Amino acid sequence: MMIRPRDLVDFAVIALGALLIAAGFNLFLVPHQLLSGGLSGISMMIGYFTGWNIGILYFLINLPILVWGLIVIGRRFIVLSVASVLFTTWFMQLVPVRSINSDPILGAVFGGLLIGLGSGLSLRFGGSSGGFDIVGSILTRRRDFPLGSMLFGLNGAVILALGYVLNWDLALRSMLSIFVTGKIVDMIHIRHIKVTAFIVTQAKNEMRQRLLLLPRGVTLIQTEGAYSQNPHHMLMTVTTRYELAELRKIVKETDPRAFVNIVETVEVIGEFRKLK
Repeated sequence: MMIRPRDLVDFAVIALGALLIAAGFNLFLVPHQLLSGGLSGISMMIGYFTGWNIGILYFLINLPILVWGLIVIGRRFIVLSVASVLFTTWFMQLVPVRSINSDPILGAVFGGLLIGLGSGLSLRFGGSSGGFDIVGSILTRRRDFPLGSMLFGLNGAVILALGYVLNWDLALRSMLSIFVTGKIVDMIHIRHIKVTAFIVTQAKNEMRQRLLLLPRGVTLIQTEGAYSQNPHHMLMTVTTRYELAELRKIVKETDPRAFVNIVETVEVIGEFRKLK
């Protein structure tokens, strides 16, 4: 398969995001024994107690999730997510674990800031930083329910474990880091938000076939241009922010002249998955 310039840009941004995440870990969180959210927080927890390499633990804990995602989702999202985890693991071996500040609260804030920037960049360009983001993408494809409470509960369990075993001050500072990370990610890429795409195109059949590769239904609507009075075909599909980058890619490759209107969806009632 030929690698296009766009793919190189995507991987370069994923690598930059991974570098920011690794710097947030090794320069701000790990020196103060703080935790981030998700599976990275679990790997840090294990690393603090065992002395094992946190970067390697990060990769090993993410590995089954990546394999699961590759089987269930496949394609570009997981490929970029795998690249992000590999880059992060590699950069964590290169960036020294050394505190550049003495205040753990500042470490929590700026560590969360860097991790949020890195994770947000990965999501914005169609991938993720692994862990719960992949779980979220899989579950929102199968069921239409908000994951915020579940993810908050999982992160909260890790933080409570840290507070119970080590120190409640560390736990509270870790919660601050997770909060900052979430706010930064939401500024760059709002997760688990559904959108509706209206695509007016002359390449109806090819567009329909490619859109059906996404796990969503597609509705065909016959339309007519008000000025030209020429017949057109409009395809309507509801998808998630996770899949929006892939949808844009499909539209640009299939019909660069297509008119696309993407609006945020307040609520979906009925079947959200692609009907079998």
